[in-house]
Amino acid sequence: MNAPIRDWRDKRVWIVGASSGIGAALAEALLEQGAEVAISARSADKLDRIAGRWERAWPLPLDATSEQQLAAAWQQIVARWGGVDLVVCMAGTYVPLRAWELAPEVIRSTVETNLTSAMLIAATVLPRFLERGTGALALVASVAGFRGLPKAVVYGPTKAALINFAEALHLDLAPKGISVFLINPGFVATPLTANNDFRMPALISAPQAAQRILHGLAGGRFEIHFPRRFTLALKLLACLPYSLYFRIVRRMTGP
Repeated sequence: MNAPIRDWRDKRVWIVGASSGIGAALAEALLEQGAEVAISARSADKLDRIAGRWERAWPLPLDATSEQQLAAAWQQIVARWGGVDLVVCMAGTYVPLRAWELAPEVIRSTVETNLTSAMLIAATVLPRFLERGTGALALVASVAGFRGLPKAVVYGPTKAALINFAEALHLDLAPKGISVFLINPGFVATPLTANNDFRMPALISAPQAAQRILHGLAGGRFEIHFPRRFTLALKLLACLPYSLYFRIVRRMTGP
């Protein structure tokens, strides 16, 4: 469904949300395979530590929710590289919340970081992709976007919207030669999931997640989801009628 990306030598990649977790692990995996990688996030010191280990890593600190900062970084990338082969929208935040814990500031920051940033990145890079008739965009959502889950009352809806956004982008852009990848991880050991106070089934490491992403990109898949023993079970749950779905999820997660 997308043009496979198998040989990363001299490929140009921009990862937004690369300071830790899956983003940092993916950056290092790509650098190991010979890619040139621009890494962006708010934490300039963490980006500098990655760049200090890799000659081909280029730190571009920014706030992914800022249209102006994204545009300025993109101008630098185009001036230096002429464009990119892949942009990865990895910026994300997660605060475990139940319905009675909803807070306006958490709602606003989660929506802006998880959803608005990806839309702004797409709006920033797509004109050049379309002009050249080539390029790839990867959006990192989550299995939490498949259906509603406890403790994801804000996080889950942002990821569901990202899934919808990726589907709409693919419908529009695939006929024009632009690849759109949707990445739906399950539980991955990162600073964000460290906030969880419950058992996380099929938990994998960030480097393992990075390898699964590379495997999916090499296969040209639209959706890259992992670990499959967990994500396939959630996909099956998502097909159930609400009466049965709610009953099973309550039994699995508690009240």
